[in-house]
Amino acid sequence: MKKIFIDTEFTDFLDLHLISIGLVSATDEEFYAEIPYPDASCSAFVREAVIPLLGRIPGAAMTRDSLCQQLLAWLSAVRPENTDIEICYDYQTDWDLFIDAIDYQVPAWCRPLLVASNIDEVLKYEFYKKHGLPPHHALYDARANLAAFQEAHEDHQ
Repeated sequence: MKKIFIDTEFTDFLDLHLISIGLVSATDEEFYAEIPYPDASCSAFVREAVIPLLGRIPGAAMTRDSLCQQLLAWLSAVRPENTDIEICYDYQTDWDLFIDAIDYQVPAWCRPLLVASNIDEVLKYEFYKKHGLPPHHALYDARANLAAFQEAHEDHQ
C-alpha cells in the first residue's frame, strides 16, 4: 500500500474554508494547490503565520473546480497499478478538507489513515530546521510529516 501524506491550511476553526493543500508520497511525488478563500474568515493566526507563506510555489494558484479535477487526476497518476493508497493525515480536519476538495468523490482505492501518533515531533522540528522551511505551509508540513513518520511496531512479548 502506498502512503501519501497530506496537510491543509484553512481560514479558521469556526469559519472553516480551505486555503491550501499539500500532498507528498514517499517516492517524492508532490501535489500542491492554493485556492481562493474568504479573507474575512481568516483568524489572526492565519493572517500572521499562513497567508505570508502563500505564493511560494509557482503554478499552485487554481480555482476550486480545477483543484478537484487536478487532485483526482494526480492521485490516479501516482497510484501504482491495482494498489490502494493511504492518505496519511495527522489532524481530522485535513481529511475532511481533502474529501471536500475532491467533492466527496473518494476513489475506492483511497483510504484514510490517521498517523498523529506516528509523527515524531523532534524529527519534524529537525526537518524544518535542516531545510530552512517555515511551518504552516501545507506542502512543507506534508513533507515534514513524511520525514517524521515512524511505523508503529507492535510489542510481541
